[in-house]
Amino acid sequence: MSLLELIPVSIDDVKLLRKLSVQTFIETFGAQNTEADIQEYLNNQMSTSQLKKELAHVHSNFYFAYYKDRLAGYLKLNFELAQRETVGTGTAFEVERIYLLKDFQRQGLGKVLFKKAVALGKEKGYRKLWLGVWEHNTSALAFYKKLGLTVFDKHTFVLCSDSQTDLMLKLDL
Repeated sequence: MSLLELIPVSIDDVKLLRKLSVQTFIETFGAQNTEADIQEYLNNQMSTSQLKKELAHVHSNFYFAYYKDRLAGYLKLNFELAQRETVGTGTAFEVERIYLLKDFQRQGLGKVLFKKAVALGKEKGYRKLWLGVWEHNTSALAFYKKLGLTVFDKHTFVLCSDSQTDLMLKLDL
């Protein structure tokens, strides 16, 4: 499925990144969380100013995913000190966000996007990949386990008034 193309996101793309981030977050988590928690999280963690800070971080990389010239989703990779946990700094990198719009899901694109993330990490010399998945996101957990990732730990993800458990998964590259 070579029709999926990754384009690096620049600071000039922040408005489009915000729109896409908000839409994919709501599509993914909106039904299982309160509207107040979702809105507060989006206003704080996915605000234009917050996304600009993340885009400016030297060890974070965002990519838009285009499928057949249509924006389908995005990817955020964290290296070194940008990682949210100290998991093998220097040898491991984090896939912090990997989202596809609902219309592009269940077409094999998630697997292609994930493989592109793996390739980007390998190009930089990393030997391990890790990510966090909400324990109640059963479809994502099944997806990653099918790709060979294994649970190695857990951490708390705070969605405003709700402390949630993310399972941490890893893959040796």
